[in-house]
Amino acid sequence: MGVADVEFIGNTLYGLLSGAGCSHGVPDIPNQVFRVNHDGTWTTVANISNFLMNNPVANPDPADFEPDGTPYSMVNVDGQLYITQPNQQEIDKISPGTGSIQRIIDISKTYPGATNWIGPTSMVYHDGNFYFGTLTPFPIVQGAANVYKLTPEGKLSVFATGFTTILGVTFDEVGGLYVLENTVGFPFPSPGAGDIIRVDPSGEKLTIASGLNYPTAMTFGPDNKLYVSIWGFNGVPGQGEIWQFDVTCAKSKSIKKNNLND
Repeated sequence: MGVADVEFIGNTLYGLLSGAGCSHGVPDIPNQVFRVNHDGTWTTVANISNFLMNNPVANPDPADFEPDGTPYSMVNVDGQLYITQPNQQEIDKISPGTGSIQRIIDISKTYPGATNWIGPTSMVYHDGNFYFGTLTPFPIVQGAANVYKLTPEGKLSVFATGFTTILGVTFDEVGGLYVLENTVGFPFPSPGAGDIIRVDPSGEKLTIASGLNYPTAMTFGPDNKLYVSIWGFNGVPGQGEIWQFDVTCAKSKSIKKNNLND
């Protein structure tokens, strides 16, 4: 699966490795946070596989359990890295200086059992709190995914409801929440079924884009335009794209789109 996310701390690049470790057939390389050195080499900062095996969550899903986890999203807050773990349902804090890992919340304690598995995926830091979307089990239940708010102290609450297979969340400069849904209207991941929903602070929802092919990540650039990865999986080599959306006129439903081919 490779690198799931990247973050800069100052001029240093950090990567989040997912899909490695013994449970994925890669025994010599654990799931981890790594630092990219100035000469292009990389160095392990925190061994996620080892942490998970020595600190199991309270209620792992026995029907779909990855001992090495499947880390998905990483956020830099004041030089500390926070990651989501969809498979084992937790949010962890990693200190790059020491490599220490601290569990912020074990979501499996709140939602125990396979039937209540929510799978935290994309996460963003906004106004002093974390916000993350959820995947939910397969077959996909329409509208079953939520966006949750998590305080730095580990207090969890529902922030917005009624979404489907969320793989991206972000906020604009005026507090609008953008939610990237990977597949809508189908029981399993399907092409042409992704969309972007904007949620105003009032709670009103607006569809920004639809018909996207396997979108997997989303962020605002310094130009205040929205950038979305397309064909994040299930494509052929070279098919991946980055799409740019001008959402300055989102409330009037006037959206401009540019393709930035990978």
